[in-house]
Amino acid sequence: MPPGDRGPKGLGPQIEITRDLTIPKLFLRQCKKYGTEKVAMREKNYGIWIPFTWQDYYENVKYLSLGMVNLGLRKGDKVAMIGDNRPEGLWAEMAALCAGAIGVWLFQDSMIDEVKYIVDHSDTKFFVGETQEEVDKALSIKGECPKLQWILWDDPKGMRNYKQDFLVSIKKVQELGKEMDKKDPGLFERMIEEGHGDDICLLFYTSGTTALPKGALLSHWNMLTMGRNLMTVDPCFETDDFVSYLPFAWIGEQMMSISCGLQVGYTINFPEEPETALENLREIGPHVMFAPPRLYEGMTRRVQVKYIDSSWIKRKIYEFGTKVGYKVADMKFAKQPVPWYWKVLNWIAGITLQKKLKDHLGMSRLRHAYTGGAAMGPDHFRFFHALGVNLKQIYGQTEIAGISIVHRDGDVKFDTVGTPIPETEVRITEDGEIISRSPSVFQGYYKNEEATRSTLVEGWLHSGDRGFIDEEGHLVVFDRSKDVMTLNDGRPFSPQYLETRLKFSPFVQEAWVIGDRKPYVTAVVCIDYSVVGKWADERKINYTSYPELSQKPQDYDLVQKQIEEANRDLPGPAKIHKFINLYKVFDADDEELTRTSKLRRSFVEDRYKDIVDALYSEGDTVHMDTTITYEDGREQRIKTDLHIQKVDVT
Repeated sequence: MPPGDRGPKGLGPQIEITRDLTIPKLFLRQCKKYGTEKVAMREKNYGIWIPFTWQDYYENVKYLSLGMVNLGLRKGDKVAMIGDNRPEGLWAEMAALCAGAIGVWLFQDSMIDEVKYIVDHSDTKFFVGETQEEVDKALSIKGECPKLQWILWDDPKGMRNYKQDFLVSIKKVQELGKEMDKKDPGLFERMIEEGHGDDICLLFYTSGTTALPKGALLSHWNMLTMGRNLMTVDPCFETDDFVSYLPFAWIGEQMMSISCGLQVGYTINFPEEPETALENLREIGPHVMFAPPRLYEGMTRRVQVKYIDSSWIKRKIYEFGTKVGYKVADMKFAKQPVPWYWKVLNWIAGITLQKKLKDHLGMSRLRHAYTGGAAMGPDHFRFFHALGVNLKQIYGQTEIAGISIVHRDGDVKFDTVGTPIPETEVRITEDGEIISRSPSVFQGYYKNEEATRSTLVEGWLHSGDRGFIDEEGHLVVFDRSKDVMTLNDGRPFSPQYLETRLKFSPFVQEAWVIGDRKPYVTAVVCIDYSVVGKWADERKINYTSYPELSQKPQDYDLVQKQIEEANRDLPGPAKIHKFINLYKVFDADDEELTRTSKLRRSFVEDRYKDIVDALYSEGDTVHMDTTITYEDGREQRIKTDLHIQKVDVT
């Protein structure tokens, strides 16, 4: 088990970020500072938390980096990496950067076509995979990726009969590195010293909501200045714990594990498996946390389901605790003083409910919790503040190294994303687009000068998002410019806002709101199979599969109640008039979502054109004949009839 909360001891090292500083130089400095005296990271393996000191971190990176150089890695080469969050993944990235190479991360659940596109487009020379599954993906595309020379693997399970000359284990590469270090003892440090802050360190591929992903080039200066400026707003401490469980291919994880983690020197913890991440999160009890809305939505759903299954007395305690928590949170949102009697009630709610719930969610020691990458609904935001969790919205994108705006302590407004971090300017153009400028703005798109010119204009990063700055200087993000709907009365409306309202229900996993220049607003709903299934079991409703359960009349009535609740505070033209329960959940493997769980609206509009047409016709059913794709490439044809239900909006 990790050690308990030892209390802050100051902001790690007070590091001056200069134009000459690089991530490897900072890494080397921290390794020398902490050595064997401090744990740099932990990994849970076979139920035991295994620590790695900064000296362990240094040696693993050093020999892996030198081994890769021995195999032909040169400055500017690309190293693609794929796998779960593990120390070896961070070692591989740091090893590549120390050699002057450029890291390229892929999502671990990427399909073969996605892997091929990124490896080929990025001119990857080295491919680092975790298991046999990742190796197989690399082997299947190697013949179509002429620049790919070496495939490295980590987990030996299933690799016994792989004999290709270009296939080598990470341990073997580290042995080559040790031999090279004996021949030239100072080579590793010299490679690091040759780096400059303006050098490209990472090539990050965007989520690709409308087209093929674009590769954003980020320099050491971009990444380090972003981390420094975030830590200026919300300092972290070298005694802190952070749990790394979100994909390294997401800029938000790099932001916390690399940009901030190295500067502060806190301990990074890796779960045993992705499936045990939330359980391991509770064991560690991190001090700082960053996750997309989807994870917080899942936590909210877990709590709501527990409430539904609880005894009468537990439900009453929950209702009292949340009622008090919401009242106090709303007063704080409005910057009103909290009367003494509400403080007393909140203290009682804290010891009877909030403390236990936060511990159950792994949030007992949190000072700051961040969410970003997509819109979070006000209902979820208020829920966590009612529990006493200091949840903040951040706004940013890959092209600005992750973050440009964040809420401040004591100045949280759930309908905004906060104010700019230091050294960041934000403006709104005449047509309502959000543009920003800071030292963290990227260097351009790889092999795409046209996109670079349209996105980077005179040093200003054009986000493609619409929004405005309110009277208190907070940025309000409306939606992606291309996604903003025009209602039947001509006013603009964000479908994301209504979608997040729907997803506050434990029974709704995904939602797609339609209505741009339509006579009324409609929705496609994806139920949460486990929650609705449990609800159906309790009512003796028979079903055998997701498609069958989704079309049950009782299920439609259940979803209609959730829609009526979301409709309640909306103006007439924005209310949902009709909806349909989809026969499956939106899936990234079917290209309906990006790997960061954003809805690819243009794709689903095309794929489900028959559903959209039916929602705006007089019929009450639509026949579907389509194919779904699994992660391993298998396809399944589905034929079914979907019911359309009207909602009373009076």
